[in-house]
Order: sequence, then structure tokens, then C-alpha cells
Amino acid sequence: MNTLAQGAAWVGGRVLPVGDAAIPVTDWGLTHSDITYDVVPVWNGGFFRLSDYIARFEASVASARMDIGMDTLAIKDALHSMVGATQLKNSYVAMVASRGRNPVPGSRDPRDCANHFYAWCVPYVHVITPEVASKGATVWIGKSVRRIPRDSVNPKVKNYHWGDFTSGLFEAKDQGYDTTMLLDHDGNVTEGPGFNVFAVFGNTLVTADLGVLHGITRQTVLDMATSKGMTLETRALPLDEFWNADEVFLSSSGGGVLPVARVDDRVFSNEAPGPVATDLRKTYFEWLERSDLRTEITYAQPHA
Repeated sequence: MNTLAQGAAWVGGRVLPVGDAAIPVTDWGLTHSDITYDVVPVWNGGFFRLSDYIARFEASVASARMDIGMDTLAIKDALHSMVGATQLKNSYVAMVASRGRNPVPGSRDPRDCANHFYAWCVPYVHVITPEVASKGATVWIGKSVRRIPRDSVNPKVKNYHWGDFTSGLFEAKDQGYDTTMLLDHDGNVTEGPGFNVFAVFGNTLVTADLGVLHGITRQTVLDMATSKGMTLETRALPLDEFWNADEVFLSSSGGGVLPVARVDDRVFSNEAPGPVATDLRKTYFEWLERSDLRTEITYAQPHA
């Protein structure tokens, strides 16, 4: 029996069942949400754009002024050994840097903390289920909350600050919607919990530039759209303009391109996945298999 079939964690150089992994209750990652992380997908036994995800993770770690004591190769080795032990061919893989414990009683100085790295993986996560994506998701724009301003928490550093998203999700679920997206304080479309937002205007693709995570899947969408001859605009996207889009979709490492059928009461693409989103979704799963974008995993031999 594979005890790691439901997921694994890499903590302190050891691989263990994900349900057994833990961090100390006084870790600032827990007490202050003082964490940066990234998520790389594994599809059909290979990491997708692993070097890009690790590069962004390392940039986030540097921006957060952490030192996890591991270089790029060590991070790759940790992820490979962890996923390789699970037998999971399709997986959601998180790499995490936490501020750690402060050994000085009463200290509020983050420089005293012992930063550390850990990782975990579980079977592949779809932020919008394939069944919902095939029909087009419904999205609620948060009314009682706006996205945390970028000069308060830097959205380009992937983080655990989900207070705004959680409030938006409660609103969305109370209204019967699949998920939420948030506006900034100037009324521009930003992002949602775990995804970027795209609007299609003819042959032009628009997505927010400020106040959002510059996701690797977001970049993959931009790369795919370029390969198809589309015009790209990364800029502010006012809500008034957004309502006039021909179609809307989301992008996430948990599912790729996710078509949207309705936002609030506004119906897009005849309340079905639009042609651009449908084509890009298909292309995304094709790109997951591209040898130049994959890093194959060597899986441990299962015990008899």
C-alpha cells in the first residue's frame, strides 16, 4: 500500500505523508501569514515549466527578504524526490518559504526568524472543475470587498493573504456562483482566488497588469495567444470596459484556461465557453505535453 498516494510533503529533508506534515504553532508563516510560495503542475508524469515556476518562487523569496538556505538545484531535487515517491502522475505541487520561528522571546524583529523551506503535493487540483469549465463558470464580483492594494501587499509575491478573496468567496457562494473576482479601489478588474482574468475583444486579449500576480499560466496564455496571432494588452481593465468583452476566461495552474459563461448577471458567449477560450484551453493541454516545456519525473519503484 502506498502511504503517499493521497499526497506527500518534503520537510527538513524528509518525505512523509502530507497529512503528517506540520509547522510549529509559533512559526510566523502561521501566526502572521508571513509566507511566499508557488505552485507548479505535474501532468502525465512531468513538471510543466518547472524552471519558470522556481525562478518566480526564488524572486518572491528574495523580495520577501528570506534566505531558505537552498539553491535552485536543491529545490528541484526536493520537488522531484517528493513527487517521485507518490506515484502521482497528475499533481498540484507547492513550494513554500516561511519566515519561521523567532527564537527571541517577545521579539517583533523579522530578522531574528529562522526562514525555512518546505513543499507538499496532492492529486491535481482544478480550481474550477472540468465539468463546470466545460459549461462555462459563473463568477461573482465581490461587492463588500476590494483587492488588497498593491502598496499594502505586493500581489506579484505569491502569498497567503486571502482575507479579501475569502470574503468574496463567501459572497459568491451565497449568491450561487462558482467563484469570485475582485476589483481594485479604482474600479478595475484584478484577479480571483488562484487565477488571473482575461477579456477578449475581437482579436485582442486584455488582462490586468497591476494589482495581480503575474502567473506562469498567465504568461503561458499570453504565449499561446501570441502564437495564434492575437493582439495582447496588459493594462488596467475598467469594469465598464470589461462588460463589453466578447468573452471572458480565467487562467490558473489548477486547470489552465477556464472559460466563463456569466459574471454577475452579465452573460458572455451565449452563456457557454467562447471560441477563443475553448481553443486556448485545448492548446494549453497540448502544451503540457511539449517536451521543451516539460521536466520528466523519475518515480520510485512501488514496494511489493
